[in-house]
Amino acid sequence: MGKKDTGLMPKEVALGKATALCGGSEHCSSQIMEKLSLWNVSVQDANDIMDYLVKEKYIDNSRFARAYCHDKFCYNHWGRIKIRQMLRHLRLTDEEIAEGMETIDEKDYIEALKDVLRAKDRTLKDKDKYLRKAKLVRHLLSKGFETELVIDAVDEYLSRNDL
Repeated sequence: MGKKDTGLMPKEVALGKATALCGGSEHCSSQIMEKLSLWNVSVQDANDIMDYLVKEKYIDNSRFARAYCHDKFCYNHWGRIKIRQMLRHLRLTDEEIAEGMETIDEKDYIEALKDVLRAKDRTLKDKDKYLRKAKLVRHLLSKGFETELVIDAVDEYLSRNDL
């Protein structure tokens, strides 16, 4: 009688896949736990693998938060609200999120908001100032920028660029 196939991925195989995944790009612990679950790794093996990955610095949630904030801000032009919401969705702690958010320079943040505003305005065909303002505000809010900053930036922009 042969060993019965339980359908579980062997611990060594899962560890190899997880280290390769974490070695190639930043991942947080919840993302790797999700992968281990998808790969059908037993709970005990998944916990052992996670302990190893954290101990060997393959996974560091603070490092992940810093990289995530930097990338989503610089490349996707997301605001702090959207970035924070996505990090919470990934089950990072408030401390890890705060550490990541510190990587966003306030001056660069305001400049990015203005860049997104100008870029969106170039795509709008509307001549009606109120309709244009509504579309600009809605776009910036959807990118995760704070309401007060958005309103101030749009008002300032439209007052300097009267149509």
